[in-house]
Amino acid sequence: MCARPISVDDAAGWIPVCDLDRLKLEAIVRVAGRDLLVIWNEGNIVACERACPHEQADLALGQVTAGRLHCPRHAASFNLRDGTMTAGWPSPPLRLYPVRITGEQIWIEMQERQPGR
Repeated sequence: MCARPISVDDAAGWIPVCDLDRLKLEAIVRVAGRDLLVIWNEGNIVACERACPHEQADLALGQVTAGRLHCPRHAASFNLRDGTMTAGWPSPPLRLYPVRITGEQIWIEMQERQPGR
C-alpha cells in the first residue's frame, strides 16, 4: 500500500504514527499503544499487524528484504503488497492497513472497512 496525502476532512479513523524521516532511518517502527508496525519497503510505506498470524511471533524483530517481511521465529515471510504468506504455511495472510502521509507525518486508518467500500 503506497502512502498518499490525507486531508483534514477525511481524517476520522486515522491515527498519526511517526514521521517519514524516522521510518526511513529505522525501516520498521512499532506503533505506540497498538500492536501494529509501519515498514519502509523499497520506497513504499506499509502498515501491518505486529504479531505473526501463524505463531504470534513479534514481526518487529523480523527483517524486510525484496518486498517481504520475514518472521523471526520460522522461515515464512509475508508479501508486503497483499499480506500473503509463503506458500505451504497454514496461516491466514498478514493484515495490512491503509497508510497516508500529510506533510512528513505518517497516518494509519484504524476503522474497519465496510463491504463494498
